Amino acid sequence: MANNKKKKLTPVQQEYQQLAKRREPSRPFLKNCLRAFLVGGAICLIGQLIQDGYMKWLNVEKGQAGTATVATLILISVILTSIGIYDKLGQWAGAGSAVPVTGFANSMASAALEHRSEGMVLGVGGKMFKLAGSVIVFGTVAAFVIALLHFIFNPAFTAGGGS
Repeated sequence: MANNKKKKLTPVQQEYQQLAKRREPSRPFLKNCLRAFLVGGAICLIGQLIQDGYMKWLNVEKGQAGTATVATLILISVILTSIGIYDKLGQWAGAGSAVPVTGFANSMASAALEHRSEGMVLGVGGKMFKLAGSVIVFGTVAAFVIALLHFIFNPAFTAGGGS
């Protein structure tokens, strides 16, 4: 029980919790960490290769290549989600596939695919942004707070005095 400290457990409940704890399978912590590291690193490596390709073969500046790389990784993630590959990768790799931007794109695409039968607005749009809304709001608020702190502690830089 999550609220063990608030509620006194009966002896039967305590005995059951001890039994459940003994029977619970151990988690392969190191194996899961290794999988997450390898997949997350592979995603980053692929992103770096894409960015280098944009800069080398298309003569795109580094900043623009970075933006194009993120868009490309999102597109790849959505395609892999739509054909069922990214979800299997996520089950195997855990946080390694969930943390990069591809994981966010996967979660949005999965919600859109799952609720498409409910219609474009209430199904796809509503359910897709149910998850994304909290992330977008948190990101916006965090950006505002960081900008405010930057303005307070470094006003010369903000006013154009630095670079």
